[in-house]
Amino acid sequence: MQRKATALDVAKRAGVSRSAVSLVLNGRGDGNVAKESQDRIRQAAADLKYSPNAIALSLRNQRTRVIGIVSDEVVVSPFDGNIIGGADDVARAHGFVTVVMDTERDASRDESAVETLLDRQVDGLMYVTVGLKPLDVPHGMLRVPSVLANCYDSSPAPKLHHVIPDEVSGGREATEHLLQLGHRDIAFLAGAATSPAVPLRITGHREAMAKAAIPVREDRVFMAGWDINDGFHGAMGLLSANERPTAIVCANDRLAIGVALAAARLGLAVPRDLSIIGYDDEFRIAATMVPALTTIALPLREMGAAAMSMLLEQIEDPGRTQRPAAGGGTGLETMVPCRLVVRESTGPVPAR
Repeated sequence: MQRKATALDVAKRAGVSRSAVSLVLNGRGDGNVAKESQDRIRQAAADLKYSPNAIALSLRNQRTRVIGIVSDEVVVSPFDGNIIGGADDVARAHGFVTVVMDTERDASRDESAVETLLDRQVDGLMYVTVGLKPLDVPHGMLRVPSVLANCYDSSPAPKLHHVIPDEVSGGREATEHLLQLGHRDIAFLAGAATSPAVPLRITGHREAMAKAAIPVREDRVFMAGWDINDGFHGAMGLLSANERPTAIVCANDRLAIGVALAAARLGLAVPRDLSIIGYDDEFRIAATMVPALTTIALPLREMGAAAMSMLLEQIEDPGRTQRPAAGGGTGLETMVPCRLVVRESTGPVPAR
């Protein structure tokens, strides 16, 4: 069996001291080791496939290099688990591992989940939710570096940074896409009034219409729910009227499926007679729908990665002032842009 490379092997190959290798590979090379030597050390480590001993490193730094993640239901979610995936990618790239506890949407289990992770000496904590929502932050999260992803501190004086999708820009971009195709009579089937994301997406829709100097008909914007059946019944009301909209924006992809079914029931072709745009870019739904669904993709992996990067910065430099990651937002908030995915369910406004 081939012997595992040691730091001394790296030092000999790079022509430097053992301490120089330790400084560079532990992230303390700047100001202590010349740039050319740092480059040789990293190249030698790569050539020898050398990685520092995680246990020894943890003992020296008094860290476990473990991040605890609490989720409300993300682990079993069909798509929000991507937030944890993005976070885990960043953690592993920096030599950390993640441990996830799922509360199954039982808020009474939040504190115990956090305490369980703290008992295991995690270096930091992240809370992740399915869907944007306010959070009653568990007290234990204030004892170690912590960050929130897809949720925000609901207290009057929030203390933790949160990373969320830019829902206003998502709603705005969906409507702008339809306006560019020539649509002027655009309906918006929102989700449920209990979701904080819904009014933000509607705000984006209204902003796009106002920018185009097109009045918003209030009977074209209403809460429908989240499921396929809700989309079907909402669309049947809109499309059975004498004056029907030429395009419908849906607050999620499942609503969009219901709209497409209603259009088919009424003999309308998509997108020839009606354009439909969804929201979420849900796996195994949006791309496989017939016709394939134009939608707004939630930046789930990007949110997880941004939140983890921010958390690791706090851990590595506890005195550093929290700052937003890439994207919008100010203060304790970072907003990650949503992305328009154009497929086959949207087209030019039909001639009438």
